[in-house]
Amino acid sequence: MPPVHYDTRGPVAVLTLQNPPVNGLGHALRSGIVAALDRALADPAITAVVLTGGEQQFSGGADVREFGTPKSSMSPHLPDVIRALENASKPVVAAIAGHALGGGLELALGCHFRVALKTATLGLPEVKLGLLPGAGGTQRLPRAIGLEAALNMIVSGAPQKAAAFEGTGLLDQVVDSDVVGAAVAFAQKAAAEKTPLKRLRDVTLPTAGTDAFLQFARTSVKAAAKGLPAPLACVEAVADSVTQPFDEGLRRERAAFFALMNTPESRAARHVFAAERAAGKLPDIPADTPLRPIRRVGVIGAGTMGGGITMNFLNVGLPVVVLETSQEALDRGLATIRRNYESSAKKGKLTAEQVEQRLALVTPTLSYADLADVDLVIEAVFEQMDVKERVFRQLDNVCKPGAILASNTSYLDINRIAGFTQRPQDVLGLHFFSPANVMKLLEIVRGEKTAPDVMATALALGKKIHKISVVSGVCDGFIGNRMVARYGAAANALVVAGASPQQIDKALERFGFAMGPFRMGDLAGLDIGWATRKRKAAEAGVPHEPTVADKLCELGRFGQKTGAGWYRYPPGVRDALPDPVVDELLTQYRAEHGVTPRRVSDEEIVQRCVFALVNEAARILDEGIAVRASDVDLVYLNGYGFPAHRGGPMCYANEVGLFNVVRTLSAFAAEPGAFDWWEPAPLLRKLAEEGQSFA
Repeated sequence: MPPVHYDTRGPVAVLTLQNPPVNGLGHALRSGIVAALDRALADPAITAVVLTGGEQQFSGGADVREFGTPKSSMSPHLPDVIRALENASKPVVAAIAGHALGGGLELALGCHFRVALKTATLGLPEVKLGLLPGAGGTQRLPRAIGLEAALNMIVSGAPQKAAAFEGTGLLDQVVDSDVVGAAVAFAQKAAAEKTPLKRLRDVTLPTAGTDAFLQFARTSVKAAAKGLPAPLACVEAVADSVTQPFDEGLRRERAAFFALMNTPESRAARHVFAAERAAGKLPDIPADTPLRPIRRVGVIGAGTMGGGITMNFLNVGLPVVVLETSQEALDRGLATIRRNYESSAKKGKLTAEQVEQRLALVTPTLSYADLADVDLVIEAVFEQMDVKERVFRQLDNVCKPGAILASNTSYLDINRIAGFTQRPQDVLGLHFFSPANVMKLLEIVRGEKTAPDVMATALALGKKIHKISVVSGVCDGFIGNRMVARYGAAANALVVAGASPQQIDKALERFGFAMGPFRMGDLAGLDIGWATRKRKAAEAGVPHEPTVADKLCELGRFGQKTGAGWYRYPPGVRDALPDPVVDELLTQYRAEHGVTPRRVSDEEIVQRCVFALVNEAARILDEGIAVRASDVDLVYLNGYGFPAHRGGPMCYANEVGLFNVVRTLSAFAAEPGAFDWWEPAPLLRKLAEEGQSFA
């Protein structure tokens, strides 16, 4: 299939982009556009040109498959293609359907005229990759829709429907259907009437009042950008559309684009972009694996987690049977779901009718028998193996053959849970994060006997409910909680060494974490980790040695829910306040363990906590628990508040250099009395010695 299909409709040449799935502007497509355009311009029978991707898709921008390859830098570059369209001697009309995003919209802006389906989506989302539009978007879009509207669109990266641009210089015509036919008719008329060819580069923007607006924009964006370079660079590039000649604006835009490409923030954003697209792919499960139909879902437990899980399915129109052990618990859970939806309605996110439509999809029950016809059931009950056993034995008895049985456990052994049934091939973990209706992450835990079609179905379902799904193998805590245990242990060791909880939290929040480990522990509940540590000690047959956090729990300080944990939370006060009781407990604990407190730097806090994550993740990779390093990054970015601009712990380790990570870990491991888990993981050491990275 040629990259550009050349066809004629009377005197109009129709150039159709053919690079599925999104008509990414790879080298072959770029070259094909210019070649097809030259063919049309050289043919005296052709009076006009229509550039389109057909009735489904214009172009989603750059071809991500060429990122980092020689083809990405081969001529013609996108600005060359746009220049050829802009300087064409015959009318060139873009026919836009589906998406015109990034370079796709810039391509359309280079045409003389634009016709779009009103449902088409237009946008310049480069800022989300730590970049700015690099093929004239910052110079042409302001000339099409005005300075303020263009700046808002480029700085936010948010796409909009074509209908919003009707009547602006961006679109000459907006149609309900047959966009290619409409564009051909428009092109024929433009050629017949000798309509002057409109080049956005020739538009002069008014300058009155722009200085004050741009200064306001700089101040606002600087405050919101939180140190990220791309948003401010976007402002300056858009400002050039007013203050500089067009060609100089283009030159500055291109220079700024390449400067941003080399920033760690952009590398991190592009890494995450690629990671999200790779996460749903398993090497041993073909993309065309048949899926099990999921028409009706069961959820066991109507508490905070069960209710949140239920809402995910209601939001996409899937009926849910919600099972509880008592009418009171069931009523309370359903009331919470209603309250959540009504809150969304008050904010204008849902209509009252939509609220009732979603609630009508719920079937409350106290009987396992009502789960007989569900295609998937997810238990969200108490985190104890004996409780899970009772539930899964019941499910095995009542659920139909082929139904998928899932546990929302965050720690427990999925293989043991599957062993409570006669159908281990149908069992897996679906670990939602709280609040489940808000958090984007879904850990899909694959048991030893989980069937391939069950995994494929779970991944497809995760996409349907708008989750970022990451596959994990079976181990205690899976990917995220196994790593967070090391992170917490590093933080606890620091607090014993002499740092305060406040210092540690603030250092990691300055690094970019949404919340430090002690505030996070108080929010989640310290009793969860306490129970886990006691369970693991019992399973290992060794005495449980209480940590500082355990000592807090022994005092009934479980965090926010009890009004005190690492911090105190007086009634009516949401802030985490330092507590002298904790200072006294730490002093006593250090004395009992013969520790003389020392000064701990913020740099050491970040190194120990983040490198503990990296080291444990390297072991997880080596054991095959995670499929790829980028999956680990997605878990930490979407489930644990790791700073997005750093791309996740593994991406950050690559930026620091694995040699430096190993050297620092080795120094920690060599300290007297150091935990053995400071020893660099074999995979980490191997990669460092070979000069490799997790990428």
